[in-house]
Amino acid sequence: MRKIIIALIVLTFILPIMPVFAQNNTGGLADIYYINVRIERIFPSYLGYVIQYRKGDNKVGTIGVPNDWLSESAGRAEILRLPVASDWPSMSVFFKDGEFSHVRLYVHRVKGHRTWGVLPARVDLEKIFEDMESFNIVF
Repeated sequence: MRKIIIALIVLTFILPIMPVFAQNNTGGLADIYYINVRIERIFPSYLGYVIQYRKGDNKVGTIGVPNDWLSESAGRAEILRLPVASDWPSMSVFFKDGEFSHVRLYVHRVKGHRTWGVLPARVDLEKIFEDMESFNIVF
């Protein structure tokens, strides 16, 4: 009887630990990373959002996020409204296995905020949105 009780006590300590050793980390979150970039201005257009962002060398870069990417079926971009206390937008660019996966735009909830803008009529949007399949952001 004593051996059975000791065996049960040992099993109660070993069984909860066993699933930890059985986990497999291949193909998990280790393959995904992101880069967070500060957004200077956001310009809505009929093709999508034109984003002016802060580059690493203290310059401003421009990139387009097509409207098609914001649909549920494409799922390559999403827009999230910032909480009331936050007021400066940012963009998180996600990469999986070294290739672009998707982008999240964290924008100010009020479109009258100084980070939202209106594009002039003479801007060539076709040039900004010429490659709608990739997201070639320059840092």
